Formats: sequence, structure tokens, C-alpha cells
Amino acid sequence: MKTDLNTDLPRFYDAGEAAIVVEFGTVVDPLINGRVLALDRKLSGLGLIGVRELVPTYRSLMVQYDPLVLPRYALCETIADLVSSLDETELSNPGKLWVLPCCYDPSFGEDLDEVAALTGLARDEVISSHAGAQYRVYMYGFAPAYCYLGGLAERLSIPRRQRPRPPHAAGAVLIGGGLASITTFAMPTGWYVLGRTPVKLYDPRRSDPFLVRPGDSVKFSPISPDEFLDLDARISSGESVALAGNVAGAPQ
Repeated sequence: MKTDLNTDLPRFYDAGEAAIVVEFGTVVDPLINGRVLALDRKLSGLGLIGVRELVPTYRSLMVQYDPLVLPRYALCETIADLVSSLDETELSNPGKLWVLPCCYDPSFGEDLDEVAALTGLARDEVISSHAGAQYRVYMYGFAPAYCYLGGLAERLSIPRRQRPRPPHAAGAVLIGGGLASITTFAMPTGWYVLGRTPVKLYDPRRSDPFLVRPGDSVKFSPISPDEFLDLDARISSGESVALAGNVAGAPQ
């Protein structure tokens, strides 16, 4: 991916009267996203009175604030100082690597054959290409814990459908538009379903409902339908089966 970094960055944009968007670039890039997440951590750590919420994206950080408590100029000065103090260690913070079981059986991956036809690959090649990649969690969006994953193999880069289809089960493993994702709720989707994981990325019963975080990485480990059913039952009883460790490599 092309890196978009220049001396005019970051840029500050108003989003209404009570939010500022701090933009670090105009493309999807790990280094740009690293700067977004580093600023998110630093600003969160300040506990600045008047800051209401921080929303990190691929290339920008939205800062929602109370202008009656925290003047815009003061907030922008603080942000500019934080950005100037970022170092390479903070930018390359790799987060955790999560290994998620995924069943690619056609009963769970209903679009495998269609993706194979669109890409000219055999079904097994689609599975091996998807499971062989390491994905970067760039951001949440659309629904709680619905994470947008970069790092999809180029050979699997196909456009999303023009029209969404009926809801798919939570845990559906998706690709579309050069990205991958995992549904957290049953929802309509225009993405292609390759499989399903029994792991719940969002579970309000946990002390921390969110499993993975922006800046983390994800790999998928193929399992059989019987293994899926066994893991699904264990997870439903409260057991944790997702593995987390240090990130090896830098997914794009």
C-alpha cells in the first residue's frame, strides 16, 4: 500500500461544533494507522477534562469534546504537542496476535464456490490463501466489535456485492473490497462468506466485552464442522478458546 505522509500532516477538520478530526493521511497504510492509534493512546492517557470520546479510523482520529469546557484552540495545541512527541516505538506498537478457529466447510462458508469462480482459484486455494494470511485490525465500525481487517491476499481481492443479502450468523468470516472481517451479530451483508468462527468478538458477559483491539492482528486456524460444534459449546459455557500472543511480522 502506498504511504501518504507529508509535512502538512496532521490536518485538523471540524466535525460540527463539538468534534475535531485529526487526519494523518488519505490512504490505508499501517504506518498512518499506527500514528492514529498512538495518538489515541496518548490522548486517552491524559484524561483531559472536556474530551468525551475518541474514535480511531484507518487514517484519522475523531476527538469529541465539550467546547464549553475545553476550547478548540487549547485542544488543538495539546494534540499538536502529542503528535510531535510520538516516537517510532509507539508507532510500531504491534498489539496482540489472535489465532481464531475458523470452519471453512461449505455448510459454514456458503460463498466459497462463488469466490473460487470469481477469482479463478480452486476452493482449497481460496481457503489456504485466506487462512495463510496475517491480518491487521485497523478499526471498528458499523456494529460493536465489527473489525475491518487489512492483509487480505491480493488474489482474493474482489468487490463487495451491489446488494446486501439476508442476515448471516454471528461469527461469519467475510471478505469483500480488498478487506476481511468477522460479523459480531446476525446481520445483512454485501460481503462474501468464507467460513465461521465460534469465537465471540463481542460478548457483554465478559468484563471486557471486546476481544480484539485496533492495532492487534488476527490469523485463522482451519477446523472441521465437528470441532466447530465442540468449540461453540465450550464457548457458550464460558470457556475461552482464542489464543493471543505477540505479533510476528507486520501485516499490511
